[in-house]
Amino acid sequence: MFFISKDAPQLNGEIRDKEVRVISDTGEQLGIMSAKEAQQLADAKGVDLVKIAPQAKPPVVKIMDYSKFRYEQSKREKENRKKQKTVETKEIRLSINIDIGDFNTKLNQARRFLSKGDKVKVSIRLRGREMAHSDLAVENMLRFADELGEEATIDKKPKLEGRQVLMFMSPKASNK
Repeated sequence: MFFISKDAPQLNGEIRDKEVRVISDTGEQLGIMSAKEAQQLADAKGVDLVKIAPQAKPPVVKIMDYSKFRYEQSKREKENRKKQKTVETKEIRLSINIDIGDFNTKLNQARRFLSKGDKVKVSIRLRGREMAHSDLAVENMLRFADELGEEATIDKKPKLEGRQVLMFMSPKASNK
C-alpha cells in the first residue's frame, strides 16, 4: 500500500465530484460535465484526469499526462535551485583587548566574507571581570563597523546578550 502526500492532486478515479469544469490538454475549456464523462474523455486520449483547483466551484480538472507534468515540474524546481543563491552567516570573534594587527586581520576577513555576499556576525565573548566593561566591547564593535562603513550595513546594532556582545552586518547593495 502506498501513501499519497497531502499536496498531491487527485487523479482519475480519486475525483468523486458530481460536476467538474474540464480543461483539455491543449488548454481549451471543454465546459462543465460530470466527473465520469471527463474521465471517459481522458481515457479516450490515453492520459490522466487531474484535479488542479479543488477549491473552485465547480472544481477544475485538466486532461494531461501526469507523469510528464511531474517530470517537467521537477526539472523546473531543480533549475530554480541552481539559480538560487544561498546567503551564509560567517562569524568573526573579537576580544575587548584586541591588538591593532589582529583587528586588521579580522577586518580583512570580514571584507572577504562581505565581498562574497555573505552576512557577518561579529561577537565578543566576555569572561570574568570583562563583564563589568561591556561598554569597551561595544566601542570595539562600533570601531569595527566604522572601518567597514563603505562595504557593509549594520543589520543589528551591538548588543549585550548574556556573556556576549553581538552585531550583525550585511554587504551593501552596491557590492552584490
